[in-house]
Amino acid sequence: MGLKNFFERKKIEGVDNTMYLTLREERRISKENNRIIKYYERQKARKNVPEEEYLTQMRDPNNVVEFDNLHTYFFTDVGTVKSVNGVTFDVPIGKTVGMVGESGCGKSVTSLSLMQLVQAPTGQIVEGSIRYQAGDGKCYDIPKVPKDRMLKLRGKEISMIFQEPMTSLNPVFRIGEQMDEVILLHEEGATPEIAKERSIAMLKSVGIPMPDKIYTKYPHELSGGMRQRVMIAMALLCNPRLIIADEPTTALDVTIQAQILELLREVKERINGSIMLITHDLGVIAEMADLVVVMYAGRIIEKGTVREIFHDPKHPYTIGLMRSKPSGKLKDNRLYSIKGQVPNPINMPDHCYFLNRCDMAMDICHGEYPKMIQYSPTHFAACYLCGESSFPKNDLAKE
Repeated sequence: MGLKNFFERKKIEGVDNTMYLTLREERRISKENNRIIKYYERQKARKNVPEEEYLTQMRDPNNVVEFDNLHTYFFTDVGTVKSVNGVTFDVPIGKTVGMVGESGCGKSVTSLSLMQLVQAPTGQIVEGSIRYQAGDGKCYDIPKVPKDRMLKLRGKEISMIFQEPMTSLNPVFRIGEQMDEVILLHEEGATPEIAKERSIAMLKSVGIPMPDKIYTKYPHELSGGMRQRVMIAMALLCNPRLIIADEPTTALDVTIQAQILELLREVKERINGSIMLITHDLGVIAEMADLVVVMYAGRIIEKGTVREIFHDPKHPYTIGLMRSKPSGKLKDNRLYSIKGQVPNPINMPDHCYFLNRCDMAMDICHGEYPKMIQYSPTHFAACYLCGESSFPKNDLAKE
């Protein structure tokens, strides 16, 4: 389900084919938005939903999460923003899946959809499924899970390390109070004494010195690196099966970044969990990830193992990202940059979204959006050029 965008083409002096909305069209879109939003909000607010409505089966029992044709839209007064537009990929048990792409490509919204934390009422999952294999053996279709049941999964089964440690902690509560709440909420029979003991032990396990003193501090009394460690400790308190790390090294200095990444690696091995790692840093992806998902304008344009993506990229956008990395082979001491801009997310074209920025575009690229082409059991790319043996992928990737 989605909204039709009602645009009227008019001419403004000096600008041809400019598109803007009339007042009547804005009212029409707003009315349709309200109808759609109310439908999804009623679905999420239902009580006593039988389990058979939201329980399902995994396609592959070796996966902890399976995204299947996920569509997450934001219904605004000027049209529908298709932030996630048909995303499909898996997170295997015990593996790290890295998600890369430009700002606004849909990485964070994909992870928030898994947590049922998309900003409502404007943001809604409108199509597709997210299958999650819980520790109790049940498989949940996350978009259909009612709010009361999702509260038991979020934080215990699936934890998230949010993007900004400076603002993710509540400034009016002490560190210990915020950590204890997680245990008291999710662990049956937990007492304040048990919660305090576990919180201090977890602070110590993430490398925080004098954890008993940090336990009594307020967030503003800690540095950015210390707050990030606290966020990781909170995410690990209930031994989750899946950790979502949304740019966990943002705003941290290089030394702290290395420590945080090493900590995440140790934690994953200790609890045999899986990690969804969202970042712009290709160096972090190369070091941490087993599998890589490349997103552009709400779609996955390429996915594969870290070796396939870094050494044999297929899609021109992925190749551009690889060329944008700093290296010792820079020409004229300038970094490569991908020309052009991402299409308007409200009025996406029917053809390939990367067309206006691609140096190798062909006539066929103006047609239907390309389907995923498979090159190995793990390597896929959505591009018409990818199937041609003359595609100059290796030469460009080595520059």
